[in-house]
Amino acid sequence: MTESSNKIQNALTHGQYELKGQFMLGSNYTFFVDVEYEGEEFKAVYKPTKGEQPLWDFPEYTLALREVAAYRLSEALGLHIVPFTTYRDDGPYGPGSLQQYVEYDIEHHYFNFTSEEKQELRPVVLFDLLANNADRKGSHVFFEEETHKLFAIDHGICFHEDDKLRTVIWDFAAQKIPTELLAPLSQTDSWPGLLEDYLNPNEIAALLIRAERLCTAKVFPRPLQGRRAYPYPPV
Repeated sequence: MTESSNKIQNALTHGQYELKGQFMLGSNYTFFVDVEYEGEEFKAVYKPTKGEQPLWDFPEYTLALREVAAYRLSEALGLHIVPFTTYRDDGPYGPGSLQQYVEYDIEHHYFNFTSEEKQELRPVVLFDLLANNADRKGSHVFFEEETHKLFAIDHGICFHEDDKLRTVIWDFAAQKIPTELLAPLSQTDSWPGLLEDYLNPNEIAALLIRAERLCTAKVFPRPLQGRRAYPYPPV
């Protein structure tokens, strides 16, 4: 972990934060905040649990928890594509997730990535297959402006025990999954302990089954027939 990453994690875990604005797109309340810690300020995204719109197929008041589970899974896989995310009980509007804010060009997303940039998306596809991402829109993947590092965000409706995968990224369907991406899927013993505070036992068990199946198949799947495989809207 770099010194900068360590500072951000400590700040978001222990710092005081203040509302600075609201993101108006999306169905759930999402706020831009400044986090103050040891004399420094850090930008973050706060998603209060009480601002979540109920969904018929996901348990109520669990979306912020799933955001944290997504970060933890990304780290367990060694992908580091989800910005640091923690769960805080002391938010201005109550408990919720607090995620590191990443500077990026909002106009530069999946639908206008270059061919070379799209080739970098295999880790996101693998992550979405495991997390059972029900809403991978094109604007949910981007490259940080300063470093051009790949990030993926908005994971509130992931980890359902039933198949819910909906994504715009089907570029690698039927292609072999790179060995380096598959390797962590055979070492899942620590995953339940990492996720038990954020997902229910059935959801964790389903995640482990998905990992096992991917290890066996060793290829990225094609869209399933007979069900919607793309999110709406796609961006």
